[in-house]
Amino acid sequence: MLVIISDLHLSDNAFSGTIPATAFRVFRERLRDMAYDASWRRDGTYRPIEELDLVLLGDILDFIRSELWPCVSPRDPEYVRPWSDPASPAFQEKVRQITDSILEANGPSLEVLRSLSDSREVMTLPPATASGGVAKVSRDFASRDRVPLRVRTHYVAGNHDWFLHLPGEAYNAIRERIVSAMCLANSPCRPFPHGPEESPQLMSLCEQHRAWFRHGDRFDPLNCEADRNASSIGDAIVVDLVNRFAATVNAELGSRLPAACVEGLRQIDYVRPLLLIPVWVNGLLRRTCPDEATAARVKAIWDELVQDFLKLDFVRARSAFLPPGTLKKLALALKFSRGVSLKRLSSFSSWLSKRTDGGDGRPSYRDALKEEAAKWAQTIVYGHTHSQAVVPLKAREGRSFQQHYLNTGTWRVVHELARAKPADEAFTQHWVMTYLALYKDDERGGRPFEVWSGALALPR
Repeated sequence: MLVIISDLHLSDNAFSGTIPATAFRVFRERLRDMAYDASWRRDGTYRPIEELDLVLLGDILDFIRSELWPCVSPRDPEYVRPWSDPASPAFQEKVRQITDSILEANGPSLEVLRSLSDSREVMTLPPATASGGVAKVSRDFASRDRVPLRVRTHYVAGNHDWFLHLPGEAYNAIRERIVSAMCLANSPCRPFPHGPEESPQLMSLCEQHRAWFRHGDRFDPLNCEADRNASSIGDAIVVDLVNRFAATVNAELGSRLPAACVEGLRQIDYVRPLLLIPVWVNGLLRRTCPDEATAARVKAIWDELVQDFLKLDFVRARSAFLPPGTLKKLALALKFSRGVSLKRLSSFSSWLSKRTDGGDGRPSYRDALKEEAAKWAQTIVYGHTHSQAVVPLKAREGRSFQQHYLNTGTWRVVHELARAKPADEAFTQHWVMTYLALYKDDERGGRPFEVWSGALALPR
């Protein structure tokens, strides 16, 4: 049995918040339930599974969203960014600091995740009877008459935690902290894999479950370039635009902004795609900030930061990795002074998607069909988009072969543009939580997968 989750984005950013430990406790309960269901076989008998593999499919720890990237000029000696030299002591120390900060900020959640490795006290199943039924035993998971379930947790790197893919002794020490805090099956002495092809363990899981999985950022040109050991323009958008905007507005105008506006700005990181942030801000100001001068200053701060962002040497150099004209069109789309609008951003997104291989510029079922694994895998799984999906790809009569593309969604608050009147720039908000399980052989009665996705509306 193989369970996959992704895009938890556990960060140290107190302004935007992080996932409560309650979600992890709910997930642990569901893991036990799914393991029990998986123990029922195709012939109708019960036989407890002995092991469960949990794959964390990228963007679990969010280094990019950290508060610790210093808000200083590129000329300042303390300047360090995700696109600085990974071999420099300053860069390595910053990644170490952020690692410790994230682990400390999410201690209770990681404690629940770490408890999954306790196959004797926490992860147990009732034994089977001689006739293939379920024995009546204590419901106490620590009871000695229950069967231990071995859980192995594997970490796959994405675009917000790509630092864990970097080689070298300094990063081995950082990985060792994470392996210990999360009780991972990964070796700290090797870069965390970016895909199954980089890990014999993961390749074995793929073969056993007739599945293929990766984070999916490789199909998004804004968030992954040719080398996963290097930064991308998506990092710069978050670090030098989104992070700085929230911090700058809070520092300069926090006391003058209505409480509803401040609370809305706390949610800015949950907007997807990130390019819709100016639309979100515009709608938020119209609804919550009646003082026109203050609202105008918020927009001016955004425009100033967009201008600074576009002047970065790193951003200018991205023109070599992006379709021609991308930066110019991005500038036109993002700035309030140019009349930022949903129409302009949609036009930019459409223009970009036609010039990338990812169909819509992000991982999708089209990318799944292009995978070499599509020749044999029953299931192809991506994360990254924060949008849960189950898409049928291929089928043969008699259900002898059915192939699906699955997306693991996220565990965060999601802000989505209301469809009825998009020009109103109104967004809905709700918590989501998605996890999926892939089965091998006769587990779960011979079913190849199941997907669970829940949504919880925010209080009015």
